[in-house]
Amino acid sequence: MYGNMPYEYLEVAIMAHAAQRERIEMRVDADIKQLAERASAALGCASLTEFITTLIRDHAPGILQQETSIQLTNAQFDNFIAICNDTERKPSERIRKAAKRLDAEGL
Repeated sequence: MYGNMPYEYLEVAIMAHAAQRERIEMRVDADIKQLAERASAALGCASLTEFITTLIRDHAPGILQQETSIQLTNAQFDNFIAICNDTERKPSERIRKAAKRLDAEGL
């Protein structure tokens, strides 16, 4: 029994790791695939999967950060706050729809 324990543990660990992986299928033109293969080799990646995974891991967080944050100058921020505090103003239909979308997304 002692000799089998590490192998059983290893098998469970491998199965648990495999269960966490998802598959992405892509169709690209031949020239795009060749370009990706060349870039993959230039970076020393063992496969296109490793190359694409690296690109996603390295670039997706920055893209999401850009899309979810707003940078304003002090003057723009002050103007925004003044508009928000103006009780005479009513939100437009466009603003109300945007607010409903944000609420639906949990923001």
